[in-house]
This record gives sequence, structure tokens and C-alpha cells, in this order.
Amino acid sequence: MAIISKLRCITIDVTGTLIAYKGELDMAKKYPCFGFAAKMPNIVWWKTCVRNSFLQAGYEYDEDTFEKIFRRIYSSFGSAAPYTVFPDSKPFLRWVRQNGLKVGIISNAEYRYQDVILPALGLNKGSEWDFGVFSGLEGVEKPDPRIYEIALERAGNIAPCETLHIGDSMRKDYIPAKSVGMQALLLDRFKTADAQEWRKSGAVVLPDLAATQEWLVSEEEMPAS
Repeated sequence: MAIISKLRCITIDVTGTLIAYKGELDMAKKYPCFGFAAKMPNIVWWKTCVRNSFLQAGYEYDEDTFEKIFRRIYSSFGSAAPYTVFPDSKPFLRWVRQNGLKVGIISNAEYRYQDVILPALGLNKGSEWDFGVFSGLEGVEKPDPRIYEIALERAGNIAPCETLHIGDSMRKDYIPAKSVGMQALLLDRFKTADAQEWRKSGAVVLPDLAATQEWLVSEEEMPAS
């Protein structure tokens, strides 16, 4: 029996799994979930992030100049410009849905991922995915297992063992998904040095979503949860 026949839902990470983006924002560590817990408005979070970045680089602008620069940066991060969709992402998502499974997005991302960025990249709700769980909207982010529990609820309370999560981080994706009873696998798109340790731990590690599709139609046994 093919692996996919044992599943009713696949959840998937965004950055590093469906799309590529290089960079890390220090504000995400100080004020996670884009300031949700601190009740910080999204625009304030981004302004603080951009201002701090300039200060750290040794630049300080008057308020008018900063506002002009900020508007361009904020607009850029709310568009498809800083991102690239992996070529196997859209075909894989559509294939999963055509096979009758629900597809959920789980991402440590702000609201613009759902409303602007993913649609601008051609990854649309209703054709590529069915529901999304975004940390900036939920107030909880990976690796907190609660974000996976929210996803299961949003999928219609599908049994965790009938749900597969796909991501690129052992800490943020694999371990918390398994902790709530979900199936999980890791993508190693960039040939990370950690991948060998992932495999030794018993994780299924595949190079991309094309290989994942082949694995799903195989008759291999999924690792025990």
C-alpha cells in the first residue's frame, strides 16, 4: 500500500521548503511572532527592525528620509521580490490536492505571507493549499508544538498519524510535529552538514519535493511515531 494512501493531510513549511529567502532578522528573536505577544503593531515591528539594522550598520537618518527608505523596504518585504519559488513546489502541492489530501501551510511568518506574498508567488489558497497557520496571526511559532495542534484543528481534527509534516529544520519542524503524533520528514535542499545526523536519528530525509512525491507513492513503511 502506497504511503500516500495512509494520509489525509500534508502540512508544509514555507521558507527553505517551498520558497527560498536568505537572511535572518534579529527582531524575530527579541519580539517573536512579529510582536504578537508584546502587542506590537506589525508596522511598528518592521520600523524598529529596519531602524536597528541601519544603526548597527552605522547609519542614522532624519525622520523624513527614514520614512521614505522604510516605505520601500516594507513594500519589498511584502512582495514577491525577496523570494524565489522552488520549481517543484507548485506541482507537488497541486498533486497532493489532486490525490484528495488537504494541504496546510505552517510558517513563522507575518500576515502578509497569507494575504500578499504567497499569492504573488503563485501559491494560492484553493489551488495550492487549503489552510494556513502563520505565527504572526496565531501568536505562537515553531518549534512550539501548539502551532501543529492548531494546524490539526484547522484541518478538521484529522488524526495526527494521518498527517505528514514536511520541513527543513529538525528543531522547528521534525521534532515538534512528531511530538504531537504527526508523521514527519525533512528536506535537505542545500545539502546541509546536519542531514547525516538527521538520518542517523531515524528521520526520513529527501533532497526535494520531487523525491518526496516518489516516496509518497512507494510502498515503504513510514517510521513509527
